Amino acid sequence: MTDTAEIQEEATGSGVDRRSFLKRAGFGVAGFAASSAILAACSGGDDGGGEGAQGASTTAAGGGGDTGSGTDSGGTVVLDQDLPELEWEMGTSWPTALVTIFGGAQEFADMVGRLTGGKFKINVRPAGEIVGGLEVLPTVRDGGMEMGHTASYYYVGLSPVQQFGTAVPFGLTQRQQNAWLYQAGGLELLNEFNAEEHGIIAFPAGSTGCQMGGWFSKEINTVSDLQGLKMRIPGLAGQVLNNLGGEQVTIAGGEILTSIETGAIDAAEFVGPTDDLILGLDQLGSKLFYYYPGWWEPGTAVEVEVSLDRWNDLPAQYQAAIEIAARSANTNMMAKYDTLNPVDLQKVKEFAELREFSPELMAAFKEETENVLDEVAAGDPKFASILGPWREFRDSIAEWHGLAERSYLNQQTQI
Repeated sequence: MTDTAEIQEEATGSGVDRRSFLKRAGFGVAGFAASSAILAACSGGDDGGGEGAQGASTTAAGGGGDTGSGTDSGGTVVLDQDLPELEWEMGTSWPTALVTIFGGAQEFADMVGRLTGGKFKINVRPAGEIVGGLEVLPTVRDGGMEMGHTASYYYVGLSPVQQFGTAVPFGLTQRQQNAWLYQAGGLELLNEFNAEEHGIIAFPAGSTGCQMGGWFSKEINTVSDLQGLKMRIPGLAGQVLNNLGGEQVTIAGGEILTSIETGAIDAAEFVGPTDDLILGLDQLGSKLFYYYPGWWEPGTAVEVEVSLDRWNDLPAQYQAAIEIAARSANTNMMAKYDTLNPVDLQKVKEFAELREFSPELMAAFKEETENVLDEVAAGDPKFASILGPWREFRDSIAEWHGLAERSYLNQQTQI
């Protein structure tokens, strides 16, 4: 994905009590009622408000009193006039050139505005405008801005637990990641950690799906071909490569093209056809092999991170708006990538050769990945406490998806 350098600094504890987290984070009756009010308003009848929309009300956390909701003719939710007008800054890890992923952040902010009748404005800032792309979480944590849109695994230098919020090598696909986060307790586990370690709360807000395995200046078929291979690759996957004889290299996404041209690196991963073309990799002509799959990012997720103190000060309706907007952005970003990547893949095929990682390589990558996960867990109790239930869920859903779904996809390409 984009820049994945480890941030070398220590996380500062927020002093948040684990036992009180869910109550403080607003996952109570008031939060549910606020969600119901907004959803009812969104599905109102004529002129944007039916009986159910106008009648929905809840007590706002910090907002004071019952508040009615409706929608205007343009589909924007109209809330009680007593609710505050807010303007927040949201830094992101994305340049505006990455239109799909940066656009997902903007879509999230626009939806919050619609759901709050324009009273809650979020200014979306590209990487570098407020803070660098790899400084989003620490800046939100330290109060430099109210919220951010980023990838959790950019911050494995703070804790390896950060890997779970984005993608774990040989982990979950996008659908499986959503299932784990939303329904199998994953988001609760991660937000307990986020509250204690960083004083933030996070919500899934986009995904790239399964990424490609990257661009290689030479063919690789066996483990011996990895010896001395210098590759731009993120997070724990870099440890896997190092253990197999390669060398993890950390460079910015914008430096990939030049680094391959000059021979500074032998390979690099980014995202997939659409975002990879934005880097200008087609300028290299027919010099590259394009490998798949990206076993280290099978369902890469991005998230909205909010200062927990600021979250707790929000009216319940605004909290609900953030949660709903994040889910909307999460769905639509994946849909956009799935629409654009097939088209751009045809463009990539004009100048690069597609290669599938050999069974020998995939087996070696998988075995070493499990070794690395075990090693990290042995030295980090918090990582270990999440790894156990995460692995149990991964193995269970892999069996299920390995039946009808895998069979159908295999047959679909062979018929």
